[in-house]
Amino acid sequence: MPHPRTVPAALQAVAHAHPTHPAVVDGATTLTFAELHEAVRAAARGYLALGLRPGERVCVWAPNSWRWVVAGLAVTYAGGVLVPVNTRYRGEEVADVVTRAEARVCVVADGFLGRSQLAELRSALPGLDERAAVVVIGTDDEPHPGTTSYDDLAGLGAQVADADLDARVAGVGPDDVADILFTSGTTGRSKGVLTAHRQTLMAAERWTGTCRVTADDRYLVISPFFHSYGYKVGIVSSLLTGCTLYPVAAFDTEEVLAMIERERLTICPGAPTIFHSLLESPSFPTTDTSSLRLANMGSASIPPRLIERMLDELSFELVVPAFGMTECVVATMCRPGDPDEVVGTTNGRVVEGVEMRVVDPQSGAVLDPGEVGEIQLRGEMVMLGYLDDPEATAEAIEPDGWLHTGDLGTVDADGNMRITDRLKDMYICGGFNVYPAEVEAVLARLDGVVEAAVVGVPDERMGEVGAAYVVARAGHALTPDDVVAFLRERLANFKVPRHVELVDELPRNASLKVLKAELRARTTAKDDRWT
Repeated sequence: MPHPRTVPAALQAVAHAHPTHPAVVDGATTLTFAELHEAVRAAARGYLALGLRPGERVCVWAPNSWRWVVAGLAVTYAGGVLVPVNTRYRGEEVADVVTRAEARVCVVADGFLGRSQLAELRSALPGLDERAAVVVIGTDDEPHPGTTSYDDLAGLGAQVADADLDARVAGVGPDDVADILFTSGTTGRSKGVLTAHRQTLMAAERWTGTCRVTADDRYLVISPFFHSYGYKVGIVSSLLTGCTLYPVAAFDTEEVLAMIERERLTICPGAPTIFHSLLESPSFPTTDTSSLRLANMGSASIPPRLIERMLDELSFELVVPAFGMTECVVATMCRPGDPDEVVGTTNGRVVEGVEMRVVDPQSGAVLDPGEVGEIQLRGEMVMLGYLDDPEATAEAIEPDGWLHTGDLGTVDADGNMRITDRLKDMYICGGFNVYPAEVEAVLARLDGVVEAAVVGVPDERMGEVGAAYVVARAGHALTPDDVVAFLRERLANFKVPRHVELVDELPRNASLKVLKAELRARTTAKDDRWT
């Protein structure tokens, strides 16, 4: 049976293959795949009634929930382009996305985290209601004049004939733009990444095939749906395999542990901090996590010690490190059966349809195995380009198709890639290159360290020196001197941070990436106190 080539076709196929199987379980709400399909069709008719035309964009600004799944899938079902929006954005940031995307419809969850998202957006974009139809997912029963309630969307769409909707679905092609996901914006203004239906499906196919996902799996989705790992590796993967999704609106360690035990969950992808938090929870020793089968981490830098603890203590049968980015969602993955050394120290090999090379950032020369340079990717899954930014697209993708990842790393003789660090995070101390990820990996083995982040900061004598922010395990009397002494025994002197601060937590964005720019700014402000 051929693989579906569009997201709507994937939904239709899974609803036919697994009509009574649970598609999504969200608290008291469970939708089977047949029910999900019908709910998506009803919402898609609602979008058509609101005037959505083929190729127009729909912004969805909401936390993970069954409603997001329906609202998001209904966009492409109606022939539109899905534009997920970061739930932590403020009104001004969302207004920028709505404007740049020229959104025809905005779906807004009002009241999440105690905020009034609709009021924020209207304040930042006074012409919102004239620019776009607004659909509100509310947390209360208060009406919002000038908007359509999410619960009324299906009723509004009742005026649209099934034949009209079917014609719209039939017009969706594999090369049409399916979604525009915005980068995290940690290095400047966020960029909208254009991806075709065939590319979104291909990413999910490669991931589910490597991880051996089946309809028997119960998949905890902690990654936000506005992120590629929540939407493409989460929702779209479910459409291709029939696995059941358990969305989490906001990560809470104790609630997640309780869900794992109660629902007998089997899959839990996430950023390294997720697994750090689970392992360090006071509830962890008394929680049954034996149902867990698969963990996948797409982080550029994964401490080997964390993988060891996930296998030994969290009971995962399979931990699959991987590497990807919004511009190429699934690029490399370890494989089931890989030696411990490969799983513990690399991000695996390229998946089908992707090429990889390592290039000297200064000369542009292609480097040999084992040499450190910028990781570059080429292939079918590399983005179509950036929204409204041809200059940034040209900077990111060479004329012959090679994508600059901005990550430094090496590739061994077997094709296994290891990220050394972000190109922008590497710093030079006394003429020597220092890769913070290497220092962080060593720190992960110090007893009492939960996690750490290292950044380079200006220094009058050395040019730059390291500053380490360390989260200590509760009950451990760890000191900055302990950290420095441990590193001096294991690293060259120029790699040892000159500044160490113990902190309760590391600053992160909504995708749980550490905000190193914020740490660098914080360190600079403290220079007088630290020196």
